[in-house]
Amino acid sequence: MVICDKDVSVRTGNILSRVSQTRDVIKMSKTHLELKAVRIIHTFSTLDKTISSLERQLAAARAAKADTEEGSPMVTKSGTKDLNESRRVFFVMGIITALRNRKRRNSIRETWMPQGEELKRLEKEKGIIIRFIIGHSSTPGGALDRAINAEEEQHKDFLHLNHIEGYQELSTKTQVYFSAVVAKWDADFYLKVDDDVHVNLGVVSSTLARHRHEPHVYIGCMKSGPVVAQKGIKYREPEYWKFGEGNKYFRHATGQIYAISKDLATYILVNRHILHRYANEDVSLGSWFIGLDVEHIDDRSLCCGTTPPGKIW
Repeated sequence: MVICDKDVSVRTGNILSRVSQTRDVIKMSKTHLELKAVRIIHTFSTLDKTISSLERQLAAARAAKADTEEGSPMVTKSGTKDLNESRRVFFVMGIITALRNRKRRNSIRETWMPQGEELKRLEKEKGIIIRFIIGHSSTPGGALDRAINAEEEQHKDFLHLNHIEGYQELSTKTQVYFSAVVAKWDADFYLKVDDDVHVNLGVVSSTLARHRHEPHVYIGCMKSGPVVAQKGIKYREPEYWKFGEGNKYFRHATGQIYAISKDLATYILVNRHILHRYANEDVSLGSWFIGLDVEHIDDRSLCCGTTPPGKIW
């Protein structure tokens, strides 16, 4: 015989229903708390990145101020009036040249580098700054410096550094160059190009655009190779012993052309007084990023081809 108590059954059903509702509420609350926690973590991560960025900007500003007080790495005149100094630009391309390399510069001007109003338009519309990077002779004001001044007056496409020119000083010149341009222009990227390289600006622009939102990138034709220890041989490295028994360089971008992001250029500016310079400038630059959280991007479009000679495709 079964005795049914409808009231008990109803009460039991109500209790089970409430338990189920409570579980749903707990699940929803848990999900809500998890989402809230994710938002908080994201907010802290964003704040941390913002603080880091502000710290880098402050350090760069202090370094630039110190340069102004101690003697800036840049000479006062800088060629064409810089239309983009006050706003963010895409990239700054510095063509490293020497005092006697007028023919190389003219070859670049006649082929891929815009001139006059076209150069200004490139800066204004595309945010692309291109300058020949030059220092001065060991006797400032001499015939070579006067020739550069006359060339500057004609083309207005130089950036003058407070640096004594010389093949053995290329690592120092590279360091001064990056310190000067990151203090002068607010850009996504800063490039170094040799004056015997002809550049396809479209390819370079497309390559950099793919990495525009990556803060710590070092882009180039990455290579390695033996360290030259013998005296009298080109590219000899006097500090060859530092590279160990294998006597081989770490991976770094070949010196003809490479690009670094703003954070890395700022790092060079802030730490320029303690960054070691090796005999070869491309090795020096690569060494400055060893131990940092830097993404090395091996882009073969930035490797120098042989047909036609010296072209970047």
